[in-house]
Amino acid sequence: MIHIRCFLATILLVSLTACTSEQRQVYTPLDSRVNGNTGLGASKNVLIDGSGTVSVISEAMKEQFRKVNPNVRIAIGKNGTGDGFTRFCLGVTDISMAARPIKKSEIEACQKNNIEFVELPLALDGISLVVNRTNTWATCLKPQELSKIWESAASGKIVNWNQVRNDYPDQYPLILAGPAVGTGTVDYFSEVIIGKSGKIRNDYKTSEEESVTVQTVASEPGGLGFTSFSRYLKNQNILKALAIENKEGKCVEPSPETIANSSYNPLSRPLFIYVSKTALKENPVVKVFADYHLNAANRSLISESGYVPLPDNLLAKVRSRLDHAIAGSVFEEGSPANVKLADQLASSKQR
Repeated sequence: MIHIRCFLATILLVSLTACTSEQRQVYTPLDSRVNGNTGLGASKNVLIDGSGTVSVISEAMKEQFRKVNPNVRIAIGKNGTGDGFTRFCLGVTDISMAARPIKKSEIEACQKNNIEFVELPLALDGISLVVNRTNTWATCLKPQELSKIWESAASGKIVNWNQVRNDYPDQYPLILAGPAVGTGTVDYFSEVIIGKSGKIRNDYKTSEEESVTVQTVASEPGGLGFTSFSRYLKNQNILKALAIENKEGKCVEPSPETIANSSYNPLSRPLFIYVSKTALKENPVVKVFADYHLNAANRSLISESGYVPLPDNLLAKVRSRLDHAIAGSVFEEGSPANVKLADQLASSKQR
């Protein structure tokens, strides 16, 4: 285990993702729980891997955190939610970033290796349906239509917009793009839209880099893709976001307000970090850096990253989970489809 951990530490430290290139306008000082006088040693490294979506937030946190703790080494990889959990459940990393809740099979893998974890929702996202800005026919799609487009049986068969609705034009091929299979975004999207995680068509243009989705949709009149709200915001000058018909029968577009109040359903989702209880106990930097993610004073970093901060009542519950090192997942009983984070946190018990 030690040799595996040392090997990954080397890989992660060599391949640290670049900090955001934007110059921060406001610096939020550390509070009394997270400050420069905690005795954090340079030898206490933090190893993090997982979701590329969540890494945008963790990188922003790291950039500010190291201004006060410059000797702390925080290595952030972005190999995807699934691969991140694989490493985490082997005891290789201290923190795993996730764009979806941990799966039952991943919980069992952690249990097999005696890895206990604390699940910390830290922000909200809305998976955004994006089309080319010249698309004038599509404004709102139903979940059933999205399932028809993206289910595995649609591969090579649903290839034109007029197959989605009869009154859509037939001169534009349906050019699809999205994240790679195995990422947390695809897992969540296929779970809540198709009904089963990972069961998605195999003929869409896929990449772990969200920029590929943006480029594909922006260059094709018939393009359709799904991506994080953050990526859509950065490219709304060349993309158009579609509304989705929610379970109340209303067409709702993604926005900070609709994501926060869950009216943009079923594509609103929480974003997470999962923290090893062993790392919390043995490495003080892990606790301090996890706490930094949940510091209300650092909400601006989440907003600047293009995501929606948790409201005060939920943030307090999540901080309590960290303070009391509450193990386990509030989602371990089943699918995240149409499940509200507030309800799950309210019904969770300390374990």
